[in-house]
Amino acid sequence: MQTNTLRVFTGNANPELAAKIARELGIELGAIQVSKFSDGEIGVKIEESARGQDIFIIQPTCAPVNDNLMELLIMIDAFRRASARRITVALPYYGYARQDKKVRPREPVTARLVANLITTAGASRVLCVDLHAGQIQGFFDLPVDHLYAGPIIAEYLRSEGLYNGNTVVVSPDVGGVARARALAEHLNTPIAIIAKRRPAPNKVEIMEIIGDVAGKTCVMIDDMIDTAGTIVQGAEALMERGAAAVHACCTHAVLSGKAVERIQCSPLETLVVTDTVPLPEHKRIPKIKVLSVAPLIADAIRRIHEDSSVSELFINYGHH
Repeated sequence: MQTNTLRVFTGNANPELAAKIARELGIELGAIQVSKFSDGEIGVKIEESARGQDIFIIQPTCAPVNDNLMELLIMIDAFRRASARRITVALPYYGYARQDKKVRPREPVTARLVANLITTAGASRVLCVDLHAGQIQGFFDLPVDHLYAGPIIAEYLRSEGLYNGNTVVVSPDVGGVARARALAEHLNTPIAIIAKRRPAPNKVEIMEIIGDVAGKTCVMIDDMIDTAGTIVQGAEALMERGAAAVHACCTHAVLSGKAVERIQCSPLETLVVTDTVPLPEHKRIPKIKVLSVAPLIADAIRRIHEDSSVSELFINYGHH
């Protein structure tokens, strides 16, 4: 029997992305059933041999976060018990990533807990895209390959003429400056920074804008957009300070609650996102442009399978 064959499997989190990745690799998706019992328990049945195989599981832990996380853990355990040679977990979106440190007493560090669960379940290595905080890589006692969607977004922005001259890349907060700088270097533009404070979770007050935005086309960049409060308030503040137009881009379009309504009614001209998180039909408004990370993840999977360098994918892109 042939062993060490590359096999790609998916749960129910983002099967469309997994299918695109399999197509990029020129293989069929692996046969697996991930279903629920009547009481809500998750059942997994692998319907082909996994013994000695190089297994890749595509499963972002997006909404419903706990269901998708539990599916992932059970799939890892199933492949471990089926004698897979190596189990690589591809997490295009890492749920609980925002709970990565203790800010107040008696708070959990849930991002670390999730890393422990994935490790204990039996994963061999992890593949992530634009983690909310780089230190999450250190939460795993496993090799972690960290991919950036920045080059994909940058190439699209260049194709739309948003580079050089009159464009400025804007970080919506001080923490995202490195991400904004990497994009600005790729687009050959200056950067600006929005200084803000959060009086409570998911509530934002704009404080000040550092940098010249008057008369400029602004491109705001973030790793994720959840309720869209930050990005919409940022767009409004930029317009108030004389920006000619405001676009936004992010890797993870979480877009929970009334986020899509806020974006629709905001001064934003476009919002560029990727398909790390599935965007249901009712959220697909004309302002939102979805780019696929499937070629990037497929390339990384191929490199991991062949034991070649993954970091070479970003040799010409500023690390953040």
